[in-house]
Amino acid sequence: MKKSNENSSTYFKLSTIKSLHKWLSLLVFIQLFIWLGTGIFFNWMDHAKASGNQYRQAFVKQDIDPQRLLAPHRVLVASNSPASEITLVQRLGQPYYLLTHDKGLYSHFDSHFSLVDAYTGTVKQIDIEMASALAQSSYSGSGKIAEVLLVRPPIADFLKEKNNLWQVNFIDELDTSVYINASSGRLVGHSNEDKRFVDFFFMLHFMDYAIFGQDAVGGFNNWQIIFFAILTLLFCLTGLIWTVELLIQGRYKVR
Repeated sequence: MKKSNENSSTYFKLSTIKSLHKWLSLLVFIQLFIWLGTGIFFNWMDHAKASGNQYRQAFVKQDIDPQRLLAPHRVLVASNSPASEITLVQRLGQPYYLLTHDKGLYSHFDSHFSLVDAYTGTVKQIDIEMASALAQSSYSGSGKIAEVLLVRPPIADFLKEKNNLWQVNFIDELDTSVYINASSGRLVGHSNEDKRFVDFFFMLHFMDYAIFGQDAVGGFNNWQIIFFAILTLLFCLTGLIWTVELLIQGRYKVR
């Protein structure tokens, strides 16, 4: 009687493992099919369109009068907050000192900058007018500006971005949007319908779903793909246990 109970318990455990393995195989197959499909799409897509830069052009630089430039140390002394770095940059052809107060490892990390007119020492804020002008100077299309918005992370077109940006939307056939860093005036990038279409497939490929209160991160460093990796490990382990059971039963024979 005791042996019969042990056999029943063993059968139940093996039956549960087999059932779990079959359901896991379905989940793993679905995601592998998505990876295969999106991988094929990435090889076939038009990479020029996917960049969203169809109407992007370089800023035009103007000559700077070095005699009129303020000494950098004077700008640093006059600054209201300490700066770790000072750089001479141009915005709309005008020279500015870019003061770095807090800088992340990468440009999309949370950072804080300020602009100071390199001729007068006046602090310059990136307001809606300047953001519009910067966006227009980087845009080569024929569309007109429809709206200008100050947006905060998470930003759908640039999910990795952690800084506040000015979003300048143009009326054209691609629904182009230009993004300007709100503290430095740096051009973050262009986006349009072609790029957004490709971003949808990147979301599927990286399992970067904004669900259960979790924002998408713009890459594969998310809890969904970690959870899927655990399911895949369970799939392999249950398959291994099932294979060992079949070996013990003599179902595999070498001729």
